[in-house]
Amino acid sequence: MPSLTLPECGRYIPPPETKEALEFADLAIIDLSKAHTPEGRAELYPQLRDALSTHGFIYAINHGYTQAQRDRIFDIAGVPFTDVTPDEKKIYTPDVEKVGYYAGYKARQFWKVDSDNQILDQIEHYALNMNVAKRPHPLALRPFVPELDEFARHNHFNILHPILRLIALSLELPAETLVEKHNFDRTGETSVRFMKYYRRSKDEEEKSKNVWLKGHTDIGSITILWSQPIGGLQILAPDGRWKWVHHIDNALVINTGDMMKFFTGGYYKPTIHRVVQPPEDQRNYDRLGVYYFAMPDDEVRLLPCAESPVLQRVGIERQCPDEDSPLCETWRKGRTTTYGRSDLKKAIENNVEEEVVEGIVVKHYN
Repeated sequence: MPSLTLPECGRYIPPPETKEALEFADLAIIDLSKAHTPEGRAELYPQLRDALSTHGFIYAINHGYTQAQRDRIFDIAGVPFTDVTPDEKKIYTPDVEKVGYYAGYKARQFWKVDSDNQILDQIEHYALNMNVAKRPHPLALRPFVPELDEFARHNHFNILHPILRLIALSLELPAETLVEKHNFDRTGETSVRFMKYYRRSKDEEEKSKNVWLKGHTDIGSITILWSQPIGGLQILAPDGRWKWVHHIDNALVINTGDMMKFFTGGYYKPTIHRVVQPPEDQRNYDRLGVYYFAMPDDEVRLLPCAESPVLQRVGIERQCPDEDSPLCETWRKGRTTTYGRSDLKKAIENNVEEEVVEGIVVKHYN
């Protein structure tokens, strides 16, 4: 019989939540335990529709992982950063601009945070394809691959797919419409990602105006963030102000990305968000994040779901003619290879920079 003893690793000790009086975004809370029945989905999809149409972000609770299971994943998330030598990290650091996806490590100081002042990021991350056995991993992480496989599958089937069904229903489409574009066993770059935000120098903070990751939209269709207590994530609210996202124990923070905008003909626009220096009472901690970045299968073309009665009523906002719509793989490579690397142009809008990817203008917000 297989051993029931889990491999050991360092413990993630969560820091205390901030006590500062911050302006938090008022995000809807979706109870995913209700998403498994037709009656529950009928109750949830109007809530999700309203939330994604306003803030573009939601909280999700009762997602199927206990607090202990969630804590274990955060323990494992620290392994790639604390238990792997710099030399071994280099072995698992791909040339992102060449391959067009994140896998293994992204080193610190890879992305431009402030082009004017030449400030680079202090974010290290480690990414695993949803098929966690697709690529090799550092020696220290290998004992945890079975748990990470379970975690990837849980995110995909018990969180991502229920959310996609609710979005489809909100568009009056068959529930499986978007699920069929997000398979687990097809070629694609949906990934589990661990990100460690390291504290920065006073000079870096001043020059970047305390911005750690400039305002952007996500590349894929759905992003799942496992909530953690160190503040920093802000969304650009409908009133045009940056608002903080509050931590809820064992909750998820979920938002849509560029590819969902394609599928929904602009009905669900990805919300601009950024990461800034944590509140003052949390600035002595590094910030560890756990994510599931979902994308459709590589061969899926990013076309609007024009058969949606909702889109037929409200109109479809196309980003390009249908015949020019990119494949998921093409859009992913275009966005991934340029993000944080290309020289952006100043836009007419204040504090906005632009680049063109596959003939489509992509905006970044500083």
